Amino acid sequence: MVTVAAGLLLLGLLSDEALAAKTSRQPAWQSPWGDLFGDRRPRLRGTVHRAAVPLPRPRPADAPKTESGKTESGKTESGKAEPGPPTAEEAAKETAKETAKETAKGGKSGEQATTPAPQPPPPSACRLALTEAIAIAPSIPDIRGAGGCGGEDLVRLEAIVLPDKRQVSVKPAAILRCAMASALVDWIRTDIAPLAGRLGSTISDLDNFDSFECRGRNRIVGARLSEHGRANALDVRALKLANGRSISLTDRTVSREVREAVLHSACARFSTVLGPGSDWYHEDHIHLDLMERRNNYRICQWNVWDPLPQTAPLMPAGRPEEAPPREVAAKSDAAKSDAAKPAAGKSSAAPADEKSDAVEVEPKPKPATKKRRQNRRS
Repeated sequence: MVTVAAGLLLLGLLSDEALAAKTSRQPAWQSPWGDLFGDRRPRLRGTVHRAAVPLPRPRPADAPKTESGKTESGKTESGKAEPGPPTAEEAAKETAKETAKETAKGGKSGEQATTPAPQPPPPSACRLALTEAIAIAPSIPDIRGAGGCGGEDLVRLEAIVLPDKRQVSVKPAAILRCAMASALVDWIRTDIAPLAGRLGSTISDLDNFDSFECRGRNRIVGARLSEHGRANALDVRALKLANGRSISLTDRTVSREVREAVLHSACARFSTVLGPGSDWYHEDHIHLDLMERRNNYRICQWNVWDPLPQTAPLMPAGRPEEAPPREVAAKSDAAKSDAAKPAAGKSSAAPADEKSDAVEVEPKPKPATKKRRQNRRS
């Protein structure tokens, strides 16, 4: 038994040595364990070919100069050599950058292609009619403020062109809706310009007291939104003529006929006209607007006051010279009548031949007074 065990052990040792020798003659990447621990050499799947990037053609000799001042020879005007064409690696890097940018913008460009950008609205009929032949009024963007302030189809009215090509400057320029600006232009061209002609001159300026302003009515906090907040109103103080004369619409010294003519023309064109007499907020200017009301209701409240007298009677008239002295005139009629009664009684009792200029008045007897009796104590 011992002999058999020794033989088997010897055979095992010989087989292990043979296997170790065989393994040692093989490289590490061909061993069974090489693939497990990453020592095995990777297999090549095909031949690697380098990509040949074509270079750009050289610039022709007869090409004009570039914007940067480079000449055809590849040198700048200062004489320095122009940098050569990019290499293959640089061209590959630029191509990769461009591809990355296109990929990043792919999603956005796709969305923009599906949803087109909003187009601005076409000009309104009012805007097309308000040409430079009748007014200098460039369009401005829509205004959308707090509390409903602002509006659409707005213009900045800078001047009004009269039929004779003269311009009436609006000082300062008024921000208005196109409809309000068009009504104001027609009023000046049709009514006010002929009125100034009858006065012997032409209108040159329009005194703009207020146009667009986001505020309540009469500038009261918490009041309803004024038409000024909707760019639908204009306050006018005066009209200036070319001869230097200024016609203040609320000045009493201005001819009543002129002020009434302006009043009637304004009330016929605007839905609201407020002036002196409407409230104390409009004593120094005229308010005009195109407010829309039910049943086309209009308001025209403007009192054309008469001019004040030239000389006011500040002192009373002087006292005439034939007037009696103030002391005698100050006595009452009752005192005179009491003094006349005793004189009449004495004249009737006196003899007829007795003449006297003076009237004697007898003193009245004093009533007897009863003395109080003193009580004597014993």
